[in-house]
Amino acid sequence: MPSERISKTTINRLTPADKPFLIYDTDLRGFAVRVMPSGTATFVAEYRPGSGGRNVSKRRVNIGRVGTLTPDEARKLAKTMLADVARGHDPAAVRRRSRETPKFGSFADDMLRDAEVMAKAHPGEALLRVRSIENYRSLLKKHVRPALGAKKLDDISRQDVSRLHARVGQTSPAVANRILEFIGRTYRAAAEAKLIDEGTNPARGIKAFKETKRERFLTADEVQRLGAAIIEGETLGLPWDVDPSKLTKHLPTNQRTIIDPDATAALRLLIFTGARLREVLHAKWEDVDLERGVLIVHGKTGRRPVILPAPAAAIFAGLTRRCVYVFPGANSTPEKPAPRADLNKPWRAVAKRAELDGVRLHDLRHSFASFAAAGGASLPIIGKLLGHSQPQTTARYSHLADNPLRAVADRVGDTVAAALGGAPVAEVVKLPRRTQKSAASSVR
Repeated sequence: MPSERISKTTINRLTPADKPFLIYDTDLRGFAVRVMPSGTATFVAEYRPGSGGRNVSKRRVNIGRVGTLTPDEARKLAKTMLADVARGHDPAAVRRRSRETPKFGSFADDMLRDAEVMAKAHPGEALLRVRSIENYRSLLKKHVRPALGAKKLDDISRQDVSRLHARVGQTSPAVANRILEFIGRTYRAAAEAKLIDEGTNPARGIKAFKETKRERFLTADEVQRLGAAIIEGETLGLPWDVDPSKLTKHLPTNQRTIIDPDATAALRLLIFTGARLREVLHAKWEDVDLERGVLIVHGKTGRRPVILPAPAAAIFAGLTRRCVYVFPGANSTPEKPAPRADLNKPWRAVAKRAELDGVRLHDLRHSFASFAAAGGASLPIIGKLLGHSQPQTTARYSHLADNPLRAVADRVGDTVAAALGGAPVAEVVKLPRRTQKSAASSVR
């Protein structure tokens, strides 16, 4: 192969031949220009990967077209690339993997589809729940795919993710934070599949927006109303809410809807245990231990025992075993058992009857914690009961666990208020004066 210092003069006198040929640079070993029969000329870099040596085949990487790059610009890029090779990198392998790397949107679709199969077949062992998968699909469709879906996984930068997070966060900070979580999870899955380098995650290091956690705790009166509504729903049935202006002769006004026994049992278990919805609905009979009074669940924070108080244990004892799941779904069969999907419809009916405006099913869990705190339970105990993996998660209930402090503060407040109002701080009792004689006798 001919060789000379590749310069502008060299490029100007290049003449195509019948076959491709290369001219190697005499100043930088591995730097060359390749000329095709069509006349197209490209700057290239050649090297032997790894430890090199004659037994290792050469690899060639295109640097850029002649005309797009000057010889000096191409030589500078080649020098950097060959220096990376000396440090153990393989530019050709990196480019090949980049061509094989899927686009974010297509990989996210595959990841969510596989996760859904796992969540439905083995909900207890699944890393993602069906509801979480639905939420991620919604985020992908509305926000992530339009911005990043067409880009390859290794082409998305931290700035790309940061811009998306900031734009969505202007109106919906919580949604923007969920987008960060989704992107981060997608990149962790891609790393596990060896599609990108482990640790590659453009969502890492982006500060999430501060969120105000929603807290709603049922009062004792509200719990009583809820209990009455559940009893009415499973016995008499809940009355229809009919618009009088739309009544017709074909629509009876005294219709009631019976709440099915599984729904009322599941609702009561949520109230009695403070468990998460999926932990109850996905419970299996093999995990119910009435002798020890525990239910082993496979929930958000992994495998853990849920303590069953006597009323909760009585509920399990009164249920009929029809499936491996305590609460089988509508489409469950002996061949393909499946758990109940949700309690949305019965909960809305019961909550409306109990006049619990704005109360979510998850608020039953918060209410369990509030009653535990009112009963004197410490934050660590509450965290154990709820299955929190992090102490800061339980810290939101700290203001509920201050009953002893509040009692003391109330007593101090009453005393100080009385003093400020001119009343004596405490009743003054006059003691008899001690004489010298009595003092001397007491010493003896």
